[in-house]
Amino acid sequence: MADKPRDDGAAEVPGDAAYVFRVTFRLEPAEGVTVAPETFETTLERRADPPGEAGWLFFRDNCWRGEANDEAHLCDLASEALGVEVISVAFRELRTDEAYLSALREAIAADLSLFRADDVDEVLHKYLGSSIHVRE
Repeated sequence: MADKPRDDGAAEVPGDAAYVFRVTFRLEPAEGVTVAPETFETTLERRADPPGEAGWLFFRDNCWRGEANDEAHLCDLASEALGVEVISVAFRELRTDEAYLSALREAIAADLSLFRADDVDEVLHKYLGSSIHVRE
């Protein structure tokens, strides 16, 4: 499995991946100030943690069948990350390269009991649906 060096000089990680969300946020201007429109849509990408490391189970904890499993919770996470009030979040895809997907599959296979599934394909479908986009 090919490893890719990180930009910050930390340990190497297998491949590259990000969770992609469509978010709608609202601006709350100070008194006496107005904005039009008040709401905006944008794409938010969250770097996927290396398989087997802290945070790598983000997909299990936040997605179900390729959808956000708790939109209110994901709105809170996005609001914190963006510094604005996020009013809706929709999961779009896990955007990944082959190296990351391979490492993810290996980490899932190493402990299927974390997912209550019989095989890796079942896990990926159960949580991510058909929302895995492999790129070079």
